[in-house]
Amino acid sequence: MHEFKMKRNSYSQLSSIVILIMPILLYFIPVEWLNKQPTICLFKYMFGFDCYGCGITRAIISGIQLNLKDALEYNKMIVIVLPLLTYIWIRTAMTLVKYPQSIRC
Repeated sequence: MHEFKMKRNSYSQLSSIVILIMPILLYFIPVEWLNKQPTICLFKYMFGFDCYGCGITRAIISGIQLNLKDALEYNKMIVIVLPLLTYIWIRTAMTLVKYPQSIRC
């Protein structure tokens, strides 16, 4: 039981750290590079048109890079997704500031 708790805590610590550095990493991904990549959307492959999630990765990266006009062009759902991701990021950061022992390795 103690071993399971340790694994769960280390997984939680790792996921918190990944959440904290993810916006920094996404900031440096060029959207032009993503535009050249093939789509992985099964809905688009099967039916030939975009689903509601198509373009959300490019929209998130454009939003993080503060290019909101392009973000809206990639996917209109960015007005919901980006604020939610920002809230999750801020909440995680505040938790780690308030309880720094939660990321102790």
